[in-house]
Amino acid sequence: MSQHLNYTVGGLMAAGGLAGYAKKRSVPSLVAGVSIGLVYGASGYMIANGNAQAGHDLATALSVIVTAIMARRASSSGKLMPAGAVASLALLAAAYNARKSYEWRNGISFS
Repeated sequence: MSQHLNYTVGGLMAAGGLAGYAKKRSVPSLVAGVSIGLVYGASGYMIANGNAQAGHDLATALSVIVTAIMARRASSSGKLMPAGAVASLALLAAAYNARKSYEWRNGISFS
């Protein structure tokens, strides 16, 4: 069940990339959004198919990178949308996936 967050975040990232392209004809937004979305999707697939540890590790690493990049963009632009929203979403995904990774690595559950 823990793969659902990564599928959702992946879909939102891809949709954001598509929206950036539709609104501003931004090819970098399209490529980055869809690529990031695909990696989140791959992590969800890994989690769903028996490789939960690696899937959560992948999603954690990706989330930390996206949070850092988008937080910097939000800070320099002074705008919450879209960079601040993406940074916030990625930070939540990083926290969730880091916790799940810790649980899998140590054989425990905080639930």
